[in-house]
Amino acid sequence: MIRLENLDMVFGLGTLDEHIALNHLNLTVAQGDFITLIGSNGAGKTTLYNVIAGSCMPSAGRIFIYEKAENREREITREAEYLRARYIGRIFQNPLLGTAGKMSLEDNMMLCHKKGYKGLRISLTKSMRETFREQLRVLGMGLENRLNDNVELFSGGQRQALTLLMTVMSRPSLLLLDEHTAALDPRNAELIMDLTLRFAKEYHLTVLMITHNMGHALEYGNRLLMMDQGEIILDIGATEKARLSAEGIVQRFRDIKKQELTSDELLLN
Repeated sequence: MIRLENLDMVFGLGTLDEHIALNHLNLTVAQGDFITLIGSNGAGKTTLYNVIAGSCMPSAGRIFIYEKAENREREITREAEYLRARYIGRIFQNPLLGTAGKMSLEDNMMLCHKKGYKGLRISLTKSMRETFREQLRVLGMGLENRLNDNVELFSGGQRQALTLLMTVMSRPSLLLLDEHTAALDPRNAELIMDLTLRFAKEYHLTVLMITHNMGHALEYGNRLLMMDQGEIILDIGATEKARLSAEGIVQRFRDIKKQELTSDELLLN
């Protein structure tokens, strides 16, 4: 699905504040992978997402994406972010970032619907409204009855569920989840994770999910990556992951880095 080759990302190159965020990083993600990604703050996880999504360009290295229709890889290293948005979806930790709060629910859904079309000359029809209602019923939140309400009136959990739905409606080839349940209460976090798994299966998505929750990292997906200082130091497949505990991952970190894992957030979750 996507291949990263010798990626470097250096901020403040040649200055006293020089910081290596990604260090010769290599990664191949297969079609249908659901990968959980963990690491301490500053490990390079969000920078990795920024480089994949195109919101920043790597200092060195190359990025390739597989085009199924053409049966070939295509390099996208310097492709603009708005072009990658056609096939890469991203959901952030803040539930408010994925929707337009001052617009009605049906207008938000319409913007999502227009994503695949050139221009915006598509009118909202009665049949389209009914399609939106059917899609919203999947969330089980009653939002199908609130098409005319502005999205700013919804709770954080409702807005994140809506963001998830709208993102998968646009049929991305790759979905980047950036701690997308971290700002939610436990009940809504569980609901969003259930929807994430359902949509990943139904829409045949390839998923990368950053989490600080070690339990989620072990429970979800078929592969687990751990980053530290801009490098992937652990790449654990489904069979091995099924036998691991949180303590086992911490021990693996100690064995590799010869130091303690100091992220309280990772250790406590």
